[in-house]
Amino acid sequence: MHIVVCLKHVLDPEITPRYFQIDPETNRPENGDSDMVLDSFAENALELAIQLRDKTQGATVTAICLGDESSEEVLRRAFAFTANAAVRVWDEEWENLDGQAVGHILAQTIKTLGGAELVLTGYQASDIEEGLVGPVMAEELGIPCVTLVSELELDEESVKSTCEAEGGYTVMSVPFPAVFTIISSETNVPRLPKVKDIRLARSKPITRFESDDIDLDPVRCQPGVKLERAYVLNRDVNCEILSGSDGSELAAELTDKLLALKIV
Repeated sequence: MHIVVCLKHVLDPEITPRYFQIDPETNRPENGDSDMVLDSFAENALELAIQLRDKTQGATVTAICLGDESSEEVLRRAFAFTANAAVRVWDEEWENLDGQAVGHILAQTIKTLGGAELVLTGYQASDIEEGLVGPVMAEELGIPCVTLVSELELDEESVKSTCEAEGGYTVMSVPFPAVFTIISSETNVPRLPKVKDIRLARSKPITRFESDDIDLDPVRCQPGVKLERAYVLNRDVNCEILSGSDGSELAAELTDKLLALKIV
């Protein structure tokens, strides 16, 4: 069984807000000196893929990332998780892709690899949060797609998936092959890689594809949606220092101010 997990290299969501800036020309976050990390939901998908591989005799896991050379860091992390292979696909013209274009490129990359019985990806990326890539890949590959999955269980001919639903969970079975978008749950908390695996990951080969190596539709590789503007809302904050000699006097003055502003 071949399991493919799709990863994404994103700006660290824990960045201090004052350092977060958006480039007005590209409408994309400015990386600057900020750390780039593996997307959290993609990391949950990677953990689940490795768990399934370890339970299934003869199964292999291939990690795929669409990104420039810096994104190889997340593929090294996949190797540290003991993934069997890693693939990076990139072209310099792919700077401003949307979810539909990314889904097309990743699906065609999977076809180039010979297909997969299971394709796992995070249910949405922490930077754009479109949630499109998984369903688009399924449409491109002509296979079922199940979203908001927390657990997977394999049998000989199908996959039983536990999915988040309003007020609880639903359980459904779909035949191989299929695409699953993964959420965070208690059962797919990312592991802490062993020091030995981290060291081995540094020297493992990463397969690199360019646009000419994949059967792509040039039109589908263009963004179908244009982001006109993204910006950080600037809020004016006024601070007034209350004067008073003791706590009761300050409390009374504060109460008067809040009543005047109709806050209380």
